[in-house]
Amino acid sequence: MANLRLGVTILKFMDALIYVLLGLTSIVGLTFIVERSLALRWNKVVPQQIAASLETCETPEDLEALRVICHQKPSALGRLLLVASDRLHWSESDNVAALQTAARHEIVRLERGLVVLEIIVGIAPLLGLVGTIAGMMTVFGDVGQTGLNDAGKLAAGIALILRATLIGLLIAIPSLIAWSYFSKKVEVMAVEMEGLCDSFVRRQYTGRER
Repeated sequence: MANLRLGVTILKFMDALIYVLLGLTSIVGLTFIVERSLALRWNKVVPQQIAASLETCETPEDLEALRVICHQKPSALGRLLLVASDRLHWSESDNVAALQTAARHEIVRLERGLVVLEIIVGIAPLLGLVGTIAGMMTVFGDVGQTGLNDAGKLAAGIALILRATLIGLLIAIPSLIAWSYFSKKVEVMAVEMEGLCDSFVRRQYTGRER
């Protein structure tokens, strides 16, 4: 009997630990969702002022004005244009290669935190399942000590422990939606920046010897 009580105590501790982990998981997930929502705003990644200045960048004076705006509006697009403009004395192929390398670094920065959401999508339901199993083992352990005298109490206990699975799913579903949305948004932003940078480089090298 003493061993049974010890086992039930351990299971109750595990059950409580699972709920703590689920709580921490939800906090981490919400934090990254809010952070990525702010970081992946269009005007923060592809500022309208830079895009507008880019369309009229023809002369050296326009190029200098564009560089000033890129410094005033720190962004992924601005940093890429600064990389390209700093290397206009290079050949076009070398400049494009350097720009592609810088673009990969910028994409990694934009995707920062998405892997955390992806992990949460996977582990939150599993934590909920583990919590449910631990809770059910606790309930049946209590039944082993007291006997099945109150079926209503047993049913209430089972309903209570099933909430671990529900909480896990409620954490995973918003995280999955956010991860899918942000991943697609980064992809669209990457295509937009690629087009703008390609147009800028082609315009700057038009008429030059390759």
